[in-house]
Amino acid sequence: MKNTLYKALAIVALSIALTSCSNDDNQEVSGNGKIILEFDNAYGANDLILNTQGNKTSNNEILKISTIKYIISNVVLTKADGTTFTYPKSKSYFIADEASTDGHEFELTDVPAGDYVKVKFGVGVDEDQWKLGASGQGDFLAKADAAGMMWSWAAGYKFLAFEGTFTSPTVTTATPFMIHTGKTGTDYNYTEVTLDMPTKALVRTTITPEVHLITDLSKIIDGTNKIKLSDNNAGGMGAMIMGGANLPLITQNINGMFRVDHVHND
Repeated sequence: MKNTLYKALAIVALSIALTSCSNDDNQEVSGNGKIILEFDNAYGANDLILNTQGNKTSNNEILKISTIKYIISNVVLTKADGTTFTYPKSKSYFIADEASTDGHEFELTDVPAGDYVKVKFGVGVDEDQWKLGASGQGDFLAKADAAGMMWSWAAGYKFLAFEGTFTSPTVTTATPFMIHTGKTGTDYNYTEVTLDMPTKALVRTTITPEVHLITDLSKIIDGTNKIKLSDNNAGGMGAMIMGGANLPLITQNINGMFRVDHVHND
């Protein structure tokens, strides 16, 4: 009799626990919160150190990086139920800059509360937005110009600026390299990236998740497409890649250089 009673009580307790968990899982959240996107630059498996760190490519070239900047734009967040939130374009332009204290973390405000599982963003400024002219880009145009992220006021934005020096088996003296992506001729070179989050980002009025992204800069010239700087060393004056056949290949590489490492729900 006691065993039967104990079993009955155990079943009731288990039922209550399961109901409580189910209620927690289905609990509706409301209001708006914030989410932070943190971009952490690396080269391969190593955290990036500007100017002094030697970074080896598969083509046996050694890079010392002095500048890395790129424009992040058009952020879209996807919830666990598949619905999306598009961050307003008027606020959705940021400049990631390794050398700047405010060039790593970008706070998105007025984000609907929910459990987010994907993030999408552009690298650069999309062509439709650029065609709107200065009136469509607000204060960002002047900000990008001040950061050196404009080709010129007429020609448009630099989407990515990757600079430094390199040596190779055929270039034994440290020689400048400069890679700038953006609109060149008929190639616009804007790209969009969609990433899964390893854990849900729980946006609440009381919780601001931080999505920690790793940007592997080795992919720029050493991704799916392999670009040799020594092959672009025009007259020994440096490897200046700002157009030509290599730039669309580099844009393809840029699409694969991001991943979400982890999410903080603190």
